[in-house]
Amino acid sequence: MEKSLLFQLYSHPAIHSEELQKIVDAHTPFQFKKGEFLLKEGDIANSYLVLNSGLIRAFAINYNAEDITTDFFSDHELVIDVLSLFQRIPTQESIQALTDGEGWMIEFPVFQQLFEEIPGFAEWGRLWMTKKLFAFKMKSIETATMPSKERYLKLIKEKPEIIRSAPLKHIATYLGITDTSLSRIRKEI
Repeated sequence: MEKSLLFQLYSHPAIHSEELQKIVDAHTPFQFKKGEFLLKEGDIANSYLVLNSGLIRAFAINYNAEDITTDFFSDHELVIDVLSLFQRIPTQESIQALTDGEGWMIEFPVFQQLFEEIPGFAEWGRLWMTKKLFAFKMKSIETATMPSKERYLKLIKEKPEIIRSAPLKHIATYLGITDTSLSRIRKEI
């Protein structure tokens, strides 16, 4: 597994080449198997993963004890529980692999040290967090304003790996609809 993904991910004008190398070198290879939990509800996140390959989901258990998918992570994304990692609090979500896969892990104390030592890394983090906040807000608005069929078609277009690898029940809860509604939508298209 090559580290080119890491160089690409952390590339930022404010990060000099030797600093970029230091950030990349702080990551260690990590492999996981389908069904494996990377984080369980109640634990405190102590690292994050740069996903090279595979599909992972985050989920929470709602007030009816139902499993609700809150996010999917696919190739070249960060698998992270931001609240737990940065606030150092127990997570309300679990993160579980839906396929076998691999990536690059960085431990929180190492990340924190680099974040303090490399000013450009903080700028990179601010930009990354802004993009994630924007995406979260857009998903919330789309869930409230877009018909479920359009949300499903958008998911097919933007993240086809989810459609190929995730169970329908996880896709349905992620879209905020029932399994029955998703089955009806799939028949229509």
